[in-house]
Amino acid sequence: MHGGLKSLRSAVVALLGLTGTAMAAPAVPDTLAQRAAACTACHAPQDREMPQGFVPALAGKPAIYLKRQMLAFRDGRRRHAIMAGLMEFLSDDYLAALADHFATLPARRVPQPPAKLIAAEASRRGQALATAGDKARSLPACTACHGAELAGDGADIPGLPGLPRGYLVAQLGAWRAGLRQATAPDCMAQVARRLEEVEIAAIADWIANLPPPAEPRGKPAAASTSLPLRCGSVAAP
Repeated sequence: MHGGLKSLRSAVVALLGLTGTAMAAPAVPDTLAQRAAACTACHAPQDREMPQGFVPALAGKPAIYLKRQMLAFRDGRRRHAIMAGLMEFLSDDYLAALADHFATLPARRVPQPPAKLIAAEASRRGQALATAGDKARSLPACTACHGAELAGDGADIPGLPGLPRGYLVAQLGAWRAGLRQATAPDCMAQVARRLEEVEIAAIADWIANLPPPAEPRGKPAAASTSLPLRCGSVAAP
């Protein structure tokens, strides 16, 4: 408990560029890269599991998407006590600079073995739901919004390959339970509530083992492209 608070305080100090007065401490260059290093205490170069949950890597993610997520944490639209505390005193411009920094870093994907508890039939079901959806339940495919390679659009819609299985399960579960929310109409909440828990696990397992997409940063959808559901968090074409 105390260790976590100490780490949080250290991260805040680093992000804000605050310094102490230790006589023997060597001078540390006050650069954005040096400040952003505090983020990697949790957001390592690769996705990983932490005591407080699953933490995604930031390197190589689209800058616009990263900035919008940090703003959502800061302004209370996305709930996470530690992230909200870290973002609280950071300006829009500073968050934009942080996002640009991480977007320029090379992405690193660590392949994950298939989950032992996911049967082959369930895994095939996860792939079918992700790529074709279920018309009988008005359930769109993941690819209908996130793109054929699930790489997103580089702005509002995130790329999914490379995210850890546990993180995907946690986020879909949070939408399903109403713990994560987006701008109304919340299309992800609608999708998640139409999924069974076992289906969420199967979809996450399949996505977590996908190879990196050809365009990992995603690309904007054509102006004529229409989403299967209205999404308040996605800018109209």
